[in-house]
Amino acid sequence: MSDHVETSEQKPSDGVVKAPGLKGVVALESELSFIDGEKGELIYRGYDIRDLAEHTSFEEVVHLMWEGELPTQSQLDALHRKLQAARDVPSEVIDFLRQVPDDTHPMAVLRTAVSALAHFDEETEDTSRAANQRKAIRLLARMPVCIAAFARLRAGKEPVAPLEDGSTAHNFLYMLNGEEPGEAAEETFDVCLVLHADHGLNASTFTGRVIGSTLSDMYSAITGAIGALKGPLHGGANVEVMKMLKAIDDSDKDPVQYVKDHLAAGERIMGFGHRVYQTMDPRAAILQGMVEALSEERDARHWYEYQMQILETMQTEKHIDPNVDFFSASVYYMLGIDIDLFTTIFALSRTTGWTAHLLEQWADNALIRPRAEYVGPRGKTVTPIAER
Repeated sequence: MSDHVETSEQKPSDGVVKAPGLKGVVALESELSFIDGEKGELIYRGYDIRDLAEHTSFEEVVHLMWEGELPTQSQLDALHRKLQAARDVPSEVIDFLRQVPDDTHPMAVLRTAVSALAHFDEETEDTSRAANQRKAIRLLARMPVCIAAFARLRAGKEPVAPLEDGSTAHNFLYMLNGEEPGEAAEETFDVCLVLHADHGLNASTFTGRVIGSTLSDMYSAITGAIGALKGPLHGGANVEVMKMLKAIDDSDKDPVQYVKDHLAAGERIMGFGHRVYQTMDPRAAILQGMVEALSEERDARHWYEYQMQILETMQTEKHIDPNVDFFSASVYYMLGIDIDLFTTIFALSRTTGWTAHLLEQWADNALIRPRAEYVGPRGKTVTPIAER
């Protein structure tokens, strides 16, 4: 997500194009999402992200990604029922969450919990498309339960059982806080889930598809994707953004001077730049308005003001635009979500794209096996061990 370091393609002596980080390399075809970095455009299966964020719910986007079309009302109702019916997490997995040390990285907890869910799914090794679709539903339904349960347990509270109705956004906020969320909070969180549902062949999605291409099971692939997302150059940037905002607030520093001081010291300002976008991330533009509205509603206008000062300074000093992490940080924080849980929310939403990519991969599978250019020594001979 925040990995925006530019690299250039090189051509070694054998004529094969070498691209560090696989930048610019087309590894496969996909019908799921399209990114135009120069225009600042993100499309899910033909629909602009702005249109989807304004006019659809997260569950509608889930159906779109899995089935290829937006659902009718009856199809949406059926998906809601399936997700609601699949929310119960095996007691053994909840017991694991009880035993995890409170200071364990939440993404490490989620990674292990998802892996553990495989042991209690009778269809784990069933590779049929129908079984994989059912597993995708169970994963998407149970991941928010695991995240909320861990968050409460480490705070010394008992997990809140999932509701038998309501949206994914409503149910997660309810399980996390132990009370029904307000309409504005639910709508805001629902849009956040829509914005993070998929984003091309990013590091975690590619990881999942590589694992899937070996014909391993869905749980293994999603566990691997979570491991890739855990890295701060991919999914953890919004955590660092919120830490920066809190550091400014706690020290009563001037946001503009804070940015200039860090840039002068050669340090990065997290939440800016993107590996793909050459202009403002369209998801950031959507979230910007939500931050302003939420900050007014929660009587926390200072977060929005800090961010606008930082944004203007970065555009002036570095000519660089914010990405989705920059504004999602304060949105999650104002919704009452602990800072170190931010990346797990990303994983919850991105499970939509991960599972959709796996279904696409398995529909016409080919083992993903790129080559590496050998740059080590040649011509060495073994010296007997007694002479080394």
